[in-house]
Amino acid sequence: MSISMIIGDDPVLLSAAVGARVDELVGDGDRSLMLEILNDTDHLDDSGEVDATRLAVAGGTPPFLTERRVVVGRGVGRFSNKSVYLPLVALIGSLIDTTDLVLVWEKPNNPHTGNPETGPFPALPKAVKEAIELAGGSVADTRIPRGAKASAWLGDQLSESSLVFDRAAVSAAEDLLGEDRSRVVGLLRTLEGVLGVGASVTADDIRTYGGEEGSVAPWDLEDPIDRGDVAAAIKVAHRMIPLAGTVSDRTNASFKLVSTLQRRYSGMLRLDGSDARDATQAAAMMGMKGSTYPAKKILNQSRRLGHDGIVESVRLLANADLDLRGTVNWPPELVVEVLVARLANIARRS
Repeated sequence: MSISMIIGDDPVLLSAAVGARVDELVGDGDRSLMLEILNDTDHLDDSGEVDATRLAVAGGTPPFLTERRVVVGRGVGRFSNKSVYLPLVALIGSLIDTTDLVLVWEKPNNPHTGNPETGPFPALPKAVKEAIELAGGSVADTRIPRGAKASAWLGDQLSESSLVFDRAAVSAAEDLLGEDRSRVVGLLRTLEGVLGVGASVTADDIRTYGGEEGSVAPWDLEDPIDRGDVAAAIKVAHRMIPLAGTVSDRTNASFKLVSTLQRRYSGMLRLDGSDARDATQAAAMMGMKGSTYPAKKILNQSRRLGHDGIVESVRLLANADLDLRGTVNWPPELVVEVLVARLANIARRS
């Protein structure tokens, strides 16, 4: 008997993790006899209420013509409420010895539309996690962390593969994938298919076989600006503007970039001289909802820059907006490059 809980909000990463675990459990066995997969709608009764009966029956069914059975329960995020997760806890504690259970904690689908339910990602109840650990099971979280930890996560994915990446190749992979880090699964499979398992990978290999660059998150630009890293900030800014596109495409992308930075520095200006003591108060002052982490970063940077640094930065942003509208005869990407460099320089000397 074994129990695995796999948590995830990205279908690519989740499918890869579930597939790898099932392959490990089934091995050379006959999948048609060993494997049973229950979808999230299988956890609903005829009236549409959450019900663990089918999962319990599958987990308690002895194997037929095989030594073991592997039961996969998708969409068990349906059991996030206390009123419904107790049957799941009971199942985990009473699993028969010949069943290997793989539970997939993901946002369930709407039974009418087939699309994922709206709202926040369901939290794994502490009681469910403890039941799995008490039974000797494992809990694996495939979700990609945010901020600096996302780069470390990507590095781990590359180092844990069969391939060998030098430093330049790792940097090239980061540039290629950008915010779309879940594409690392496909990238690794492509490289293994082309270069062979265990091959050494260069930056040229990444550029040749990796496909198009992924999107860039706002914080990918904000972070190097905040720490005063001019070169890194310019590099990210270049990726946010389609240099191969038309003048209109490049101008629109430049306006979008400047607008994103304007909102951030406007927040700093609002906090300047305020009595905000922590991220919660800062978020309230700026009208930000959800996670307070972005508010914490803005608050810390506003304190670092000080009044003069914030005012100078806001002035540069206003001038860049005018420059993009034609007050200077510069290409839009040059306006952005100069702006980003100047903003980073203000942070560096603060």
